[in-house]
Amino acid sequence: MSEVVTTERVGAVALIALDNPPVNAASHALRNGIQDAIATLDADPEVKVIAIYGKGRTFIAGADIREFGKPPKEPHLPNLCTQIENCATPVISILHGTTLGGGLEVAQATHARIGITGVKVGLPEVLIGIMPGAGGTQRTPRLTGVPAALDMITSGRHVPTEEAHKIGLLDQVVDLEPRAAALSAAQDVLDGKLETRRTGQIAVTPDEAAITEWRTRMAAKHPNLISPLKCVDGVAAATLPIAEGMAEERRLFTDCMDSPQRAGLIHAFFAERAVAKIPEATATSRDIASIGVIGGGTMGSGIATAALMAGLPVALIERDQQAMDKTAATITGNLDGAVKRGKMTAATRDTILADRLTLATDFATLNTADLIIEAVFEEMEIKKEIFARLDTIAKPGAILASNTSFLDIDEIAAGTSRPADVLGLHFFSPAHIMRLLEVVVGAQTDPGVVATGFALAKKLRKVGVRAEVCDGFIGNRILAHYRKVADYLVMDGASPWEVDSALEDFGFAMGPFAVSDLAGLDIGWATRKRLAATKPPEERDVVIADRICENGWFGRKTGKGYYVHDGRDSSPNPVVDQIVEAERKAAGITPRDFTDDEIVNRYMTAMISEAARVIEDGIALRPIDVDAVYLFGYGFPRFRGGPLFYADQIGAATLVERIHTYAEEDAHYWQVPDILHQMARNGTAFADLNKES
Repeated sequence: MSEVVTTERVGAVALIALDNPPVNAASHALRNGIQDAIATLDADPEVKVIAIYGKGRTFIAGADIREFGKPPKEPHLPNLCTQIENCATPVISILHGTTLGGGLEVAQATHARIGITGVKVGLPEVLIGIMPGAGGTQRTPRLTGVPAALDMITSGRHVPTEEAHKIGLLDQVVDLEPRAAALSAAQDVLDGKLETRRTGQIAVTPDEAAITEWRTRMAAKHPNLISPLKCVDGVAAATLPIAEGMAEERRLFTDCMDSPQRAGLIHAFFAERAVAKIPEATATSRDIASIGVIGGGTMGSGIATAALMAGLPVALIERDQQAMDKTAATITGNLDGAVKRGKMTAATRDTILADRLTLATDFATLNTADLIIEAVFEEMEIKKEIFARLDTIAKPGAILASNTSFLDIDEIAAGTSRPADVLGLHFFSPAHIMRLLEVVVGAQTDPGVVATGFALAKKLRKVGVRAEVCDGFIGNRILAHYRKVADYLVMDGASPWEVDSALEDFGFAMGPFAVSDLAGLDIGWATRKRLAATKPPEERDVVIADRICENGWFGRKTGKGYYVHDGRDSSPNPVVDQIVEAERKAAGITPRDFTDDEIVNRYMTAMISEAARVIEDGIALRPIDVDAVYLFGYGFPRFRGGPLFYADQIGAATLVERIHTYAEEDAHYWQVPDILHQMARNGTAFADLNKES
């Protein structure tokens, strides 16, 4: 028998134990072992019931990611599921932990499913650009009905125990260890207390109204994706006999596998894991049992909320009682939102506010904190003053972190006697929701402090990405460059809403001008003022945003910016047209038309160019780190994999050619990064650099 699959006989019951750490992934070895065990036990006349259970922390948690991209080996999972379903001996499965994807499909092919309290089940394939391919779209609606199957499969969500039992995915729920549950359920089968049946023989009640509704819903919600609609088509085929439905599911699954979206989404899936591979990974991280936050504005309140939700006590410092009251209201509102979204109970919220949150004006309150995060205005002198105070207050070994978006961490650290304890923790707004956390490593930052930053990211359920020090680090440095091309497009003839529309069609949730309104135009205005003295004379001067700000229009917060905002509704601000026209006239520009493709190509080429320079300069460890920053912090369309994954789809030679063409208009802005030149000459790609790291 296989090393990862073993069998055991207890009277007329045969147990199949799965032991493929850490999550019993459906690897070739596991599939082969189950196939052999089922065949052997089904042929034994003394075996009256077969029960499959998983050792360790879960039943089968899904596919083995180590096999992604490799040629599949027999037995293929659909065939294994059919073998289990057609077994003459009743087969039951015991589900615990996270039973996902192929794991749930195996369970659905058994003749009864027993859930252990706390189990979560799901078919998350849609999240990586594919769909269930081993009967998930065929057997789920047979067990749950069409509407529940559509909801579950098109969302990829994890379904908790009680719901899974209620909708028919689980036949029983017990509070036992997996082996004990297997023996108990098998005895119930022998005693006639637990009914077994072949899922494929259950008739599906047609529901054309639900199919039509979900097709419309998926087309509206995911206009750029094919897999959600393929999932709906798969469920629609469940009214066919099981063999025909499985054949249709396989055809649809193959369509998804052949789509470039699948490659992009799988790259995004791996990006979240790849960024944890840092040089400091083996360093000993410091214990973080309590956190201090300085500044209770939008960022500080969001950071505090994230820490509180992760179970950490927080002491937050504000300047006066009025500011503390405002901060308390903001954090309470954030937690209320978590309650509304089902992320916590009202009782937990009340406990957090009563027991974990301390608001104060005295910096001395922070003298016991293990980590102190400064989140005040983006002004170097203010930050240096705060860190000098912290240097005298914080306990030895406490980590001092800045949430700065741009500023030099080394300069901040130099104002303390403990630069090894200083790093950047750049959260993204809203900090309690956005998943990205740039961990900015100073020249003297201790490796253990870096490791602690990544441990904190994990505890807060964020994606930590390592960045070196430069103006804007990874994300904002790249943004500062490519955002200019959006302004150039407007100066040269496009409207802000044409630019936004083209990029939203490309896959961004919001275009750059809508994002600017959301973030606040005053933020960019302040940055431009800060950097005005360093601006090269050759650089194009576009002051449209400054003119908008001079009217007191800062976007959503003031009701006007590039757009006029009325609650959730927005429409183009007609005065912006007048400002744009005046600025073009002053610059002597005759406007021209741009197609959507021209807008996207210029915007993305600019983004890729600066991202390439970030790699050249060693600010990011690997191209996949840049992709992660943009996927988890900047709304880059996930199905496109990230800016440097997308660059590989275009090809270095094409990008170089584009930049040379654009440089005929503006040789200062459009310059080819050396790394792109090398790739074009050598026929290499950014993906090769990911493999080397």
